[in-house]
Amino acid sequence: MKIAVLPGDGIGTEIVSEAVKVLEALDLPFEMESALVGGVAYDAHGHPLPESTLQLAKEADAILFGAVGDWKYDKLDRPLRPEQAILGLRKHLGLFANFRPAICYEQLVGASSLKPELIAGLDILIIRELTGDIYFGQPRGRRTAVDGHFPGAEEAFDTMRYSRPEIERIAHVAFQAARKRNKKVTSVDK
Repeated sequence: MKIAVLPGDGIGTEIVSEAVKVLEALDLPFEMESALVGGVAYDAHGHPLPESTLQLAKEADAILFGAVGDWKYDKLDRPLRPEQAILGLRKHLGLFANFRPAICYEQLVGASSLKPELIAGLDILIIRELTGDIYFGQPRGRRTAVDGHFPGAEEAFDTMRYSRPEIERIAHVAFQAARKRNKKVTSVDK
């Protein structure tokens, strides 16, 4: 199995370094190859997702991704910001579904700031769509408002846009997951 190791920036490098140690301790036939992504890739190559990194990701069986982003890149044009690396990977690899389990184990009920009766037995799976919506929606930008509550004020806008196939495929993933769990799906929109 070939794993593309993409540590990214900041704490991502520390986290991925420890995760690689765990993978190596398993003594399994993993082939790991690292590449730059995010701000460090921008610094070295002028782009947060260099073509060579994207190619490595496409050839890999799995990707170990750290984190991207740093305040020092906040002034870059949007297409060059570190987070464009993760968005680019999602887009080019068709990674449209993010699985986020939330489980509260009995031993941890007392550690929560929520009331025990609210958190006890928590076991939900959030499936988040990653390639539609405001991630890639157009138009986006800033302008002076001509109407609304504050005419003349600066306003910002991001367009939320989904095609029918995008909605159908994420719903399909959610229903497939629900069949293996409690057979219930709740749809939430931002």
